[in-house]
Amino acid sequence: MAKANFEVPELKEHLEVPKIEPGAMAHLETFKAKPEFNEALGFPGELSENWQEQAIDAMGDMLKKYRSLQVYMDSCVKCGACTDKCHYYLGTKDPKNMPVARQDLMRKVYRRYFTFGGKFFPKLVGATDFTQEVLDDWYNYYHQCSQCRRCSVFCPYGIDTAEISMAAREIMDRIGLGDKYSNEIIGKVFRIGNNLGLPGPALEDTLEGLEEDVFDETGVEVKYPLDVKGADILLVTPSADFFAEPHVDGLIGYGKVFHEAGVSWTMSSHASEAANFGMFIGSYENMRKISQRVRKAALDLGVKRIIFGECGHAWRVAYAFLNTLAGPWDFLDPDYPVPQHILEFTLGEIEKGTLNIDKSQNDDMVLTFHDSCNVARATRMGDKPGGQFEIPRAVIKAVCNNYVDMPEDTIREATFCCGGGGGLLTDDLMELRVKGAMPRMKALKSVTEEYGVTHMAAICAICKSQFTKVIPYYGFDMDQIVSVHQLVSNALILKGQNSEDEDDESEEDAA
Repeated sequence: MAKANFEVPELKEHLEVPKIEPGAMAHLETFKAKPEFNEALGFPGELSENWQEQAIDAMGDMLKKYRSLQVYMDSCVKCGACTDKCHYYLGTKDPKNMPVARQDLMRKVYRRYFTFGGKFFPKLVGATDFTQEVLDDWYNYYHQCSQCRRCSVFCPYGIDTAEISMAAREIMDRIGLGDKYSNEIIGKVFRIGNNLGLPGPALEDTLEGLEEDVFDETGVEVKYPLDVKGADILLVTPSADFFAEPHVDGLIGYGKVFHEAGVSWTMSSHASEAANFGMFIGSYENMRKISQRVRKAALDLGVKRIIFGECGHAWRVAYAFLNTLAGPWDFLDPDYPVPQHILEFTLGEIEKGTLNIDKSQNDDMVLTFHDSCNVARATRMGDKPGGQFEIPRAVIKAVCNNYVDMPEDTIREATFCCGGGGGLLTDDLMELRVKGAMPRMKALKSVTEEYGVTHMAAICAICKSQFTKVIPYYGFDMDQIVSVHQLVSNALILKGQNSEDEDDESEEDAA
């Protein structure tokens, strides 16, 4: 079990609502962005002397632009339905991590400057001045929200706390108070093309290595093409797929599926990132600039279809906003969805009988599946309601013999966040990430003990990275996290693939 310099929550038999500990997470503050990181995104480099006036102006601008934000500010009745729904509150016990309390950090300021009662009778209506102390609370606690929207599912008024967190972060960015992790990453995408800063030659070298690995394993020449003009399909996938474990095993699986389906496809060095951190900081303009890279790549390469790889929030941006941000897409083939998820494509090939599947290749595992927040609560997949829940499970069950779901109140639209989403996947927030993962770890433990589950599959790059880092704190092994297309890759028998007998003979000859 990994060692921690903070208290790791105990995994009890039942999920308990903790007794509040005011200020329990007040000490945790993610690193602030340097001026050059903020300026690269079109924001002031740092706070000015009149930051308060600028912040109130920014809030007023957003209230006019986004009617929903004012509705969220006005409609909360403090019913308490959301209080015990946030994984960060359950894991940290800090009352400011209750969704209603986190919203109130903004609502108190809103009342002070934008309501009659707040302007003239602030104490009577719970309004407060926008002081440095309040700004510090905003920075701390709006960076302790992963924008997972679980609380919104249970809110009787439909208040979307994620939208409030995004608005707060945009206001802070607009006065020169951005966070280092997200803003530095967005800058890398603008300069290089992806979150990890991998230049084209590095991508090309990695993909050549994958081709060699697959050939060594199977004897089949599966291609992982980059910047091929005239290909039918552009695959846009998170940059973590190019090297991190278990992400890269998923990328190997995508290539095998495309190979067996007989389609022409390519990736792009210009749009070598599916993730879009512009959403995490609430910046429409930065989200649009990142999405425009996908449009340019599609036009330059002359593709007919766009397919997104396994990434949760990237699929939300693609599914919900891509047409607004970078459309129209009338130059693509209208016979296919724009965009399409890789799981839709793979399930379609399985149902057509294109893929030769040997499920026994995954018999060393008993699988369960983690529904990623942005996929589960903010998108669909396929052409039927609930496809975002059923299609991943259908693919897993098609390639694995042993599968069980975690408890019903922790999956599908009630799924718990991994604890690292929303731009919080940074080591300076490790305490928050570990504590926030507690509800999911408890659910995993329950199916481990009851059904012998050995591995948990995920379809989000952030979830995979977060889980491999935090599950050792709860006594699990990091290799218990797998990509769904890693399972597909294991079970997929390629045409002309070496048999096990041939492999044994080759090993004997080599000996």
